[in-house]
Amino acid sequence: MRHGLATLILLLMPQLARAQDPMTVAEFEAYVTGRTLTYSQFGKPYGVEEYLPDRKVRWAFTEDVCQYGRYYEDAGGLICFLYEYDPTPHCWTFWQDGAGLKALSATDAPGSELSEVAQTDQPLACAGPEVGV
Repeated sequence: MRHGLATLILLLMPQLARAQDPMTVAEFEAYVTGRTLTYSQFGKPYGVEEYLPDRKVRWAFTEDVCQYGRYYEDAGGLICFLYEYDPTPHCWTFWQDGAGLKALSATDAPGSELSEVAQTDQPLACAGPEVGV
């Protein structure tokens, strides 16, 4: 009996290690407001997002033009982002781990999470047509 329980625990450990409490939108807002976070995916740069007051954001994929938007919590508890040129919400689950934030898109499979790799209180440097605006 003990051997079976130990085997079950060993089999479940990867799932238990990944099981983190998702952040509420209020917890997320408290963590990110006034900060600019850099994210990676699969060990490669993914993008940077500046979190402004009133749940507004400025986002850029690596070396891309900035997009402006806002975030909110949907009825299912996901944190969703709407950007100025895209009417489709992009919804995520965020949680904290020892190194910062992790995020999993509602449309992606586990294993494709974004990881926070840097954080600053400096604004996002935007490339493109609105530079200097």
